[in-house]
Amino acid sequence: MRVVLLGREAARRMPWRNGGGTTNEIARQPARGEPFDWRASIAEIDREGPFSLFAGYERCLVLLSGAGLELRVDDAPPVLLGRSGQMLAFGGESQVACRPVDGPVRAFNLLTARGRVAQRVLFRPLVGPMVLFQESGVQWLVHVLGGQVAEQHAGAGAARAEAGATLWLTPDGATRQTVLAGAGELLLARIEAS
Repeated sequence: MRVVLLGREAARRMPWRNGGGTTNEIARQPARGEPFDWRASIAEIDREGPFSLFAGYERCLVLLSGAGLELRVDDAPPVLLGRSGQMLAFGGESQVACRPVDGPVRAFNLLTARGRVAQRVLFRPLVGPMVLFQESGVQWLVHVLGGQVAEQHAGAGAARAEAGATLWLTPDGATRQTVLAGAGELLLARIEAS
């Protein structure tokens, strides 16, 4: 697989659609224009308020840092994301209200176009090597919450990511698998074309 390092400095800062906050776009396809097939970003949430609507998209929100984030989705009881790595999935057209528990929070946000792209987000500790196999139509985003990760046995050009950075793995038709090694906590987002 082809591996690209996306450092914090590469993220594109932009306002939410509804103007209620800001997000730092890590990656998306296509790279520009609307509509997109998928988009990964990190939201900075410092006050109570509604989320922007993204009708036709599936959404997964993962707490990265902060004391906690309370979410109320439509008429369901509130859900508390109280520690790093906790997540909640919901439809982009849902009415979502958020409330930071005690000060600002940062949250990973993955949006995928329903019917065109499927997503699966996992929180995993990294202790030793982890193998990701190349699959047709499947991309991976590996966001480092803490510690560090690097390609193993990839030579001098091996990608290395520290906390806050992301590795983007895409099929290249040549490399059957990618081995990641290091120590820390990772957020793995599997993005598959339908």
